[in-house]
Amino acid sequence: MINQFMFCMLVSVSIASVSQILLKKSAMKTYGSVIREYINPFVIGGYGLLFLSMLMTIYAYSGMDYKNGPVIESFGNVLVLVLGCIFFKEKITLKKLLGVGCIMLGMAVFYM
Repeated sequence: MINQFMFCMLVSVSIASVSQILLKKSAMKTYGSVIREYINPFVIGGYGLLFLSMLMTIYAYSGMDYKNGPVIESFGNVLVLVLGCIFFKEKITLKKLLGVGCIMLGMAVFYM
């Protein structure tokens, strides 16, 4: 059963995945100066979302078993793969699918 703390952790992982996409988007651009590489909307938004995710994770751990955290966090790897496919048109290779399958299998085995 998913309680409010587990739901908060899932939202936190989703926010962290979106922040990784924003940071990658920023890294793919070229900038005129070093300062502009770090002071732009993608980087500021990405790190802002990462900070929000950290606060939500701290709150989520306050009300759930610590053993469930890493399992829920591993969902982020799957989400980043899907978001990368959607926003960057990255190809999902067999190796990536096998990796995601191992992650999902690990999550299923953990909860059995």
